Amino acid sequence: MSKLFSKENRAAFANPLNLDHPILVQVLGICSALAVTAQLKPAIVMGLAVTVITAFSNVIISVIRNTIPMRIRIIVQLVVVAALVTVVSQVLKAVAYDISVALSVYVGLIITNCILMGRLEAFAMMNKPWPSFLDGVGNGLGYAMILVIVGAVREFLGRGSLLGIKIIPQCVYDGGYMDNGMMTMPAMALILLGCVIWIHRAYFYKEK
Repeated sequence: MSKLFSKENRAAFANPLNLDHPILVQVLGICSALAVTAQLKPAIVMGLAVTVITAFSNVIISVIRNTIPMRIRIIVQLVVVAALVTVVSQVLKAVAYDISVALSVYVGLIITNCILMGRLEAFAMMNKPWPSFLDGVGNGLGYAMILVIVGAVREFLGRGSLLGIKIIPQCVYDGGYMDNGMMTMPAMALILLGCVIWIHRAYFYKEK
């Protein structure tokens, strides 16, 4: 048990949540982070989908890494990710069709997410399955964390709700309050993400 949660394995899981955060530090995967955060529910689902796909693609590539010819390794990685994305997409359509429609093409575009391909190439190809799994989960959760923060702020200020449940009471609207329609626009996602990156680098992140 101690080997499963050794210092190196704990670092593989924890570093993507702060020191090597895929969005805040490495600035990867921001396209989907901007595209699916107009509401909180799609942001959560997208974050979970990327976490599952990153974790299991890391494990699969780690298991077969010694049998992959180096000249076709990128093709093999793409095939593994594409297969997992297809499974996740079909599950979403069967279980949460409305959210699947809201996410539109962005679930399919997980295949091109820089975070996935980066972790497969930089970590899974050189490490054993368990550390690769932890690395995938850590990077997925780090990515999901930003989607949840930005999605929650945009939905609350732009619609007055969270997860589709009205939070701001009607009496506040009767007093003259209005939802900020700009929060539903993609430009505000970029501004909010920039603010989150600034706060993280100013108060929580230190260069190695």
